[in-house]
Amino acid sequence: MSKEQKSNKEDKKKPALSPKEKKAVKKSKKDAKS
Repeated sequence: MSKEQKSNKEDKKKPALSPKEKKAVKKSKKDAKS
């Protein structure tokens, strides 16, 4: 859980993610949740 929170913080720190990467992150988060 702490690992996910860390990556979450990193995402907010540098919002230089491309739309494709954002989609991948959203998908990976969904996969990790279920």
